[in-house]
Amino acid sequence: MVLGIIIFLMGGLMLVAGKFPYIGRLPGDIYIKRENFTFYFPLATGIILSIVLTIVLNLIFRR
Repeated sequence: MVLGIIIFLMGGLMLVAGKFPYIGRLPGDIYIKRENFTFYFPLATGIILSIVLTIVLNLIFRR
C-alpha cells in the first residue's frame, strides 16, 4: 500500500512538474538539440529529486 501511494505521488508530481519554473531546467541538466535530434538527460534534477525523496522516506520510515 505504501509503494502504491509513493507511485501515485510521483505520478502526480510528474504531471505538475512542468508548471514549476526550475524543475527539468536546472544548470546541471544536459540538453542537446540539433536539426533532427534532441537529447535530454536531467542529471541535476534527478540528483535533487533523489535527495528530497531520501529525506522524505527517511522521515516516513524512521523508527
